This record gives sequence, C-alpha cells and structure tokens, in this order.
Amino acid sequence: MATRPLSSEAAAALTATQPDLNVTFVDHMSPRATAGTYTVTLEQRLSDGVNPIDGSDPLPPVEHDFEIRAAQFVLDGATVQAVYPARAADGDFRLVLPHITLTKEYLPWEREPKWSRLADKRAPWLALLVFRAGELPGDPEGIALTEQLTVRELIAADDPTVLGPCLTDLPETTLDGQCRSIDVPAALFTAILPTEEELYYLAHVRDVAEPMLLADGEVLEKGTFSVVTANRFPRAAGDYAVHLVSLEGFDRHLDGSLPKCTKTVRLCSLWSWSFRNDPDAAFDAKGILNNLVRPSKEDPEELALRMPRPSAAPKTPAPDEQYALDRLHLGYVPVPHRLITGEQSYAWYRGPFIPLTAQPAPGIGTDTPRTTADHALIYDQDYGVFDVSYAAAWTLGRAIAIADPSYATEMTRARRELANTATRLMATAADPTRSQAAAADPDGRPGLTALARLARDRGGRSLVDALHAPQLPQVPAARTATEPPRLSRAAARAALAAEPRQAALLATASRRADGLSERLDELGKLRLVPFSYLVPDFRMLPPESLRLFRVDPTWIEALLAGARDVATSTTLDVACDQALRRATGTARRGTCPQAGLLLRSDLVPAWPQMRIAATQDGRALTEVRRDHPAPDMVLCLFDGVPDEVMIREPSEGIHFGIDTTLDDREVIGLRQLTAGTTPPLGATLPGQYFPAGTDTVFSRYLRPAHGDGPADVLRLRGEDGLARQLAAAFPPLTDLHPAQFALELVNAPIEQRLTPAGSTRREPADRSA
Repeated sequence: MATRPLSSEAAAALTATQPDLNVTFVDHMSPRATAGTYTVTLEQRLSDGVNPIDGSDPLPPVEHDFEIRAAQFVLDGATVQAVYPARAADGDFRLVLPHITLTKEYLPWEREPKWSRLADKRAPWLALLVFRAGELPGDPEGIALTEQLTVRELIAADDPTVLGPCLTDLPETTLDGQCRSIDVPAALFTAILPTEEELYYLAHVRDVAEPMLLADGEVLEKGTFSVVTANRFPRAAGDYAVHLVSLEGFDRHLDGSLPKCTKTVRLCSLWSWSFRNDPDAAFDAKGILNNLVRPSKEDPEELALRMPRPSAAPKTPAPDEQYALDRLHLGYVPVPHRLITGEQSYAWYRGPFIPLTAQPAPGIGTDTPRTTADHALIYDQDYGVFDVSYAAAWTLGRAIAIADPSYATEMTRARRELANTATRLMATAADPTRSQAAAADPDGRPGLTALARLARDRGGRSLVDALHAPQLPQVPAARTATEPPRLSRAAARAALAAEPRQAALLATASRRADGLSERLDELGKLRLVPFSYLVPDFRMLPPESLRLFRVDPTWIEALLAGARDVATSTTLDVACDQALRRATGTARRGTCPQAGLLLRSDLVPAWPQMRIAATQDGRALTEVRRDHPAPDMVLCLFDGVPDEVMIREPSEGIHFGIDTTLDDREVIGLRQLTAGTTPPLGATLPGQYFPAGTDTVFSRYLRPAHGDGPADVLRLRGEDGLARQLAAAFPPLTDLHPAQFALELVNAPIEQRLTPAGSTRREPADRSA
C-alpha cells in the first residue's frame, strides 16, 4: 500500500516539445507501514455505556505478531529496470550523474530510517556511490567486484578498524544469509557519502504515461518506478564502478564522522555495474552539428542546395562564363543531351529541389495529356541550349507508372470506361430523351425510358414477321419527322461539355479514382524518384554537409502528368481526361511538399531517430516525408517553407546531469516549474541557465577533491548548496522538492537551430530542449 503526494509542490512533469517523453516526477512513495515486526492486540470489553458489565470476569486480550518483509541485504534482479550509463558502456559521461531505476516505486522508502532527524524530508535508506578505478582495494580495476559474505560477517567484522552497519535483533536465519559487500577506505567514504539532507534530493519516483523504446536501448515502460541518483560525476577518464548500497546501521555516521580507529567502512552492495568514461573516443555530436552549420554563419546561401562555385572561376567572368555561373547558382547542372537529329550536346537540368523560389514556366502545359515529353522542353535561343528539367520529370513519371503493373492496368481500365461512357453520351446527344437517360445511367443499363418504349411498341414485331421480312430494305427508308437528326463528330464532342454529361463522366472516373490517387500521392511526395534525379551531382551534397531547399511545384506537376498520361491513345481519351483529373484530384489526400532539407553526416547513423522540426511564423510544419536515401543521409520534406529549422538529439532517456552552453560552460538549463504557464511545466526556459555569469556548476558546487582526481562530488546541502541556490532561480521558492530537483537536472538533448537570413537570429542552444 502506498500514498502519493498530489500537491503541485510534490510533483513535476517532463513533457518535451515532442510527444516522445510524457513523464511525471513525484517526491516519494510513502508506504502505510515500513518493514519490521508488528503486534496486533485485540481486547473485548462489555459495558452498559458507563460501567463495565464483565468487570469481574473479562475476556483475556489476544495478541498476534506479523512481519512486513522488504529487501534488506539482497536485491532481486527483477527489481532493477534500468541503469545509466549502461553496463559496460563506453563514452563521454563527464556531465552525467549515474542513476538506477527500480521497478518497485516504494523500495527506497519501505525501510524505516531510524536515523532520520528530518521529519519533513523523508530520506531513503539507499544510496548510489560511484568509485574510480583504483579507489576500492578489492576492485582496483573498477569493474564492480564485490565480496561474498554472510550478514553476520558484514555487521561484526573481526578487525576493529573495519566499521560495519550497526544492526541488532536480526533473526538467525538472516544472520546466516549471504550478501555482497565492499570495503571503502574511511577517507573516501567521508568524501563521497551523501549527507542525510542530500539523500532527500537524490531519490524520486518516475511515473511513465506511455511506453517507448528509446534510441540507446533503454525501455521506458508504462508504470511507476523509483529512481536513485548518484552525487558524483565521472569527470576523469577511466573505468568506474557504481554500487547501490544500504545505509541501514550507519545512523550516526551520515554527517561524515567516524570512530577514530576506523580505516575501512564495510557496506552491503545490493546492485553494482561498471562503465568507462572515455571523452576522446566519444562521438562528438556537438562538434559535428557546429561544423554542419558553420558555413551559414558567414553566408546563409552556403547551405542552399546547388553546385559550388568552381574554384577556377574568374573574378570577372566573360558573358558566356557568367551565364554558366548564373545557371549553377540557380541549382542547375550540365548533363549530356542527345538531340533528335542524333547530335551529342549538353543541356541544363534541375531537379525538384531548388535553392530559390521557382519562377512560372510558360509553355509547360500539363492540362492536356501528351504522348511525348517534347512539350516540356525549354529552349534558350540565345545560347542554343535546352533545359530538360521538366521533360525529364514527365518522362520519369511515365516510366514509373508503366513499371507499376497494377497502376498501369487501373489507369487503362479507367480510360476505357471513360471512352465507352463518352461514346454512349455522344450517340444519344441528338435525342434529348435518350441523352437524359444515358446521363442518368452512364453504364448503359436498361432504364425507364427503354421500358416505356418497349411497352409502347407492344413488344415489337412477332418472330414470324421478323423472319419473313427482308434483311435489307430495297429502298432507303425515309427519315421520319420524329427521328432526331444525326450530329457530326465535332458537334457530338462539343456536346460532351454539357454539365449533365460531365457529371456522368466524373461519376465513371470516380469509381477508379481512389486506387489511382493513392499512387499519385506517393509520387507527389517523390517516394519513387531515384536520388540522382533529386540531387543530380554528388558535389551538391558533399560528406558532412547540410543543405536546405525549396520544392519546385512545376517539376512535381510534370512528374504527375507523366504518370497520368499513361494509356492516352485517342483524341477521345484526351476529351475525357479532365473528368479523370478532377476525380483523382478530389480523391487525393496527400500534400505536396514545399521545402525540405538534406543532411549527409556521420550524425545520421549515430542518431537514426534524430528530431527535425520546422516552423513557419511559430506554427509547426507537417513533415510530409522522411527517408534515408543512404545510411549516412536523411531527407525531410515539409508542407510549407520554414523560417526556422531545429535539429535535435533524439530523446534517448531521462538522464541526469548538467548541460553546456556554446562557450562550454557547465551549467544547468533551467526548466519550467510552474504549471499552467507558457512554456508549460517541464519545458526548457530558452536562454536561462544556472549559475549565471561566468560561474559554472563545477566551479561553485563541488566538494573538495579527494586524492589525485578532480573535484567531482556535488555539494547539495546548506544555504550555499546547489539545491537551495537553484531554488532561488525560481522566486518565491526557497528550496526544491526531489521531483523538482530531478526535473532541473534532466539532461537536455543537443540541439541546433537554423534561421533564415534577415530574421532575428537566435544563438543555437546546444543543450536546451
């Protein structure tokens, strides 16, 4: 049984701007009763309201003893949900506080801390201690070795210089049980042990709303978990061992005072693991991001998707040279071109991704079906060179459509059905009665008009009369006055433009529109387009580069036109094409992209789930498509032209530590602690760091160094300790609860923001959410 503090002061939420982390932090879970032996006494008394009735012969009281058991010297492996850094991990963890996540949300508080003197700050009975290689005599290599002992040997060492936990009244079965232990030098124990007040801040509860598999393999399972955090940073390179230890029995020593004869402190290790801090071998994501955007700091145009200016280009080019440089600046590349006469030449080609806003292309008609791409060729009379961009798009769309048997078959059927419907409509165009019936039933099924005519003729001629009648009339029958005149082909085609007949054609096309529109939607997002059509020259996207672009809508329309023009064989197909275009356009649900980015970097395989978000006037744009054309490449397309693009490290987990600014100051990126505000509770406060000025967390809030290593243990307690000083950044707070402290120490992901030239540029916050 447990109760949860529900006040706003006791809980804090982490809801990042992306929906991948929805977590609530709670101070602690208080069990109704802690572990121990309890006695229930039952007494029965009878009275008449004032005087006892059974005073001379009362019933004897009944007592019943029971025990609430909890983990004490051994921890079940199923209790550990995750650890960070992961077991045997190798990376840069200098800014990280190791932590352990436990599946039992009340475990750190289920044993009564007999030594606790702070009634309003419930401290846990567990602590997470971090040791460098060479600090523990029994584990010189820092691989989390422990010694197997009985509980009796743990609490009653033969050597008087070894201080174990002072525990009494343990049953014999418990004393004979096995446990794991570590021997810590007394000076080291005093240097790194959290005080009682500091322990209060180093444990909290994590309530996960939705499960999620994170990029580093950690699983955020749905449920409530307890978290114990260390107070020591692995600042020096090397191997580290982490031990979850019990502090039961050390009532009088949490202030650092030990008996004078003590040389070693023996602790019960409930769980342990090791990792390596290797900053030199770590992946430098921050440096890679800075290198990707560095060209834009001098000239934002350097991030546009175009061929680089040739290094041999003259400073004052001739007119012909300037023409070629202008074409390159517009995103074109020269490609081989074989003319219809058989001559070999070159032409200009530009894909759908362009560095500037696309200008209208007069003469590139896509309203009428075509059978060749000649209509999409653009000829430059001044230089005698073709622009084959739209012609290549039309040809590619046609090739993709023909290569898809299901699409080609569906399009052929749609055009044949439309042609048959149009033929019936034209045949009845001169007869208003038959024309109305054909328009009402475009499939040609017998209608009410045909039944009425059959009834009028009383079933027609008899079979005998029909057999005796001549097969061909001897003299052409004269046209009756009531028979409508036959229309010419041109007039019949013109009659198709009438509203009822167009509605009939549209109804016929709509039956095939869904299947066709689905494939056209995918093509409109450029999913089936080979990458060489998108980026025609590898020099436009060199290794370790970021490129931004707009999308040419005319190029995409030419691509779709090539796919739609499949199976156009007759002039009747051309006449019916508008109905098919209207039907597929109505059924299409997708949105064609308007802009995007290409990223080619080692960052892509390292961050396969990186966050890329774009905004326009503060509104989040929809990501139309994201793909990986190559293992080191990512393509993102948006439904609008962004004025800011953000690239962010994926949310690998809820890690605790400190952040860095652009000038490499070790600080804490502040998060919102007030609910119902903007930004919301748990969101990063842009540009707000602690401490302010030139100070850092390492320069102001660390204990003195122990031994030869750097200072690396947080100093939390006291008026000038980190906890209260951090609370002062959120007036009128004077102190933080464990949930609030944990929220502020959540490591924010690395982030880079890009803004266009001419706008108010915000400095990229490398570690802000």
